[in-house]
Amino acid sequence: MPELAEVEYYRKRWNPGLGETVVAVEVHPQARIFRDADLAELQRHLTGRRLLRSAAAAKQMLFEAEAGGWLGIHLGMTGELSRQPADYAPRRADHLVLRVPEHTLVFSDPRMFGQVRFTRGESAPEWWTRIPPALTSPAFGLAELTTFLHQRRRAPIKAVLLMQERFPGIGNWMADEILWRAAIHPRQPAGSLSAAEQRTLLREIRWVCQRALATIGETFADPPRTWLFPHRWRDGGTCPRTRRPLERDAIGGRTTCWSPARQRLRR
Repeated sequence: MPELAEVEYYRKRWNPGLGETVVAVEVHPQARIFRDADLAELQRHLTGRRLLRSAAAAKQMLFEAEAGGWLGIHLGMTGELSRQPADYAPRRADHLVLRVPEHTLVFSDPRMFGQVRFTRGESAPEWWTRIPPALTSPAFGLAELTTFLHQRRRAPIKAVLLMQERFPGIGNWMADEILWRAAIHPRQPAGSLSAAEQRTLLREIRWVCQRALATIGETFADPPRTWLFPHRWRDGGTCPRTRRPLERDAIGGRTTCWSPARQRLRR
């Protein structure tokens, strides 16, 4: 499932349409991605109006149109945004198509686990404003981290990092990367982290988010081989720091990778 940086990359694919007038809106009315959207209102309001700006937060995107139109997109597992030529012929999985004068903006989702929302109003809708503060912002600090870890103290730290109500945009590979860098075992109970480990965890959360946005979020390029990322996907991988074998197992219902030589579980 796309995470923080992947969502930012896909959002930028529609940037050429910002400032342009939507001349037509094409949809697949029966697609599950529209389960929370009024399609008639979406088409009626967007047609003939300019897309003003966009933003990404957590695993969601928001596109603002003239006259208070707010288009929200969640990519789900297989969704993606793309920019196509003006004469582009939509394919079967292209469920939302916005035509602007020079381009065609497409939301494709073969498995339809994504979601499209549309709201009208003077300000951003509640489903957007309730997203927790970005992990790179001053609103997320050590006090907020410590409090949440205490509230989930018995849960393995890997499962806690995947909780979107506190760690928006963090997904499976980012959580593994953060814990590997912090030298914290993914099964370590969240409430057992020392004060020093909590400070290290906060530092690595911020670092991984910032660097992922600067690499994947810009060019969709994989992080360098000094990261855990390139080594975690296959059996037989080795830790780029210890050169010892990596281990994989399901934790919190998700496949998890860690370095036993670097990340030791304390009992």
